[in-house]
Amino acid sequence: MLYSRWPFFRMLISKVEMTLAKVDLRLAHHNVEELSGQAYREDFERIYGVIAREYALTRDLVRQISGHVRLLDGDPSLQLSVDLRNRTIVPLSFIQVALLRRLRGQVRQPPQREEDAEGTYSRSELLRGALLTINGIAAGMRNTG
Repeated sequence: MLYSRWPFFRMLISKVEMTLAKVDLRLAHHNVEELSGQAYREDFERIYGVIAREYALTRDLVRQISGHVRLLDGDPSLQLSVDLRNRTIVPLSFIQVALLRRLRGQVRQPPQREEDAEGTYSRSELLRGALLTINGIAAGMRNTG
């Protein structure tokens, strides 16, 4: 078997496996669904379907080649590291979407009266929060960001 005999091919499959393990298609779907306009929904769903099918085909092929039941079974410490990383990136992504929605809402409908703005954050505070989530997610993504 090529996988067991050729170190270059084994390393290539290992890198693809790591990248696949970092993918969260449900989160990607949520982000686009929350932040895209209705006019693009049909196109997004069509493209998302293609991406999801290709992801599943690639994941299954990599598991077949490597003999792993679960992605990264051959490297338990990396598997744990990716799982822990995903647990921090997912909440940051939800916060990011919420901040971006609030930023968009401020642009579309700024408060008319001062009392309407009570309890809300300023545009600069929301923007700073969004930028921090972008930096946090990028740091967590590392080589797949």
